[in-house]
Amino acid sequence: MTINRDLRRSAQTALAGKWTPAVLTTLVYMLLAGACSYIPFLKFPASLLVMPVLGFGFQIIFLNLMRAGTEPQINAIFVGFNNYGKTLGTMLLMMLYTWLWSLLLVIPGIIKSYSYAMTPFILNDEPELGADEVICKSMAMMRGHKMKLFLLDLSFIGWGLLSVLTLGIGLLWLVPWMESARAAFYLDLKREAQQGA
Repeated sequence: MTINRDLRRSAQTALAGKWTPAVLTTLVYMLLAGACSYIPFLKFPASLLVMPVLGFGFQIIFLNLMRAGTEPQINAIFVGFNNYGKTLGTMLLMMLYTWLWSLLLVIPGIIKSYSYAMTPFILNDEPELGADEVICKSMAMMRGHKMKLFLLDLSFIGWGLLSVLTLGIGLLWLVPWMESARAAFYLDLKREAQQGA
């Protein structure tokens, strides 16, 4: 598998010349998330019925960037609404499983969140699969790779601390980079699985 340093570098390369639309897309996504979180009458229904689908669309934007060099577009955040029921059902089921594992203790919940981390990407690539099938496929794909993804996420911690010093403004650049690196991780896993088949 590709080492994490190279995954981060490939994400940077893919974002070169596309930082402005990536930052604007991230800003819109954060504003939508903020509206869903802080407007009292929207908070509960939006967190269940809207944010999982928007989160799916946001991740797929960076999958398309890494796979085909597609420039991030704000309207692509809403791609999950094209197949709303399937997208929402899969994302909610993933969240439910993570929550149930978290009831045991925090660490099992974190471990399972990494098992399910490829779910949005698989759902995008194989929409014919059922929700449970998508989640099970993510678990199989992540077997033996959860620590590698955790370390990839952890490698951004210094940039995260710097973003805090900018009152969060730096997140507009950090989040696209992290999402792109995670998408690169998925594509690398998928290539490895295909070569091993």
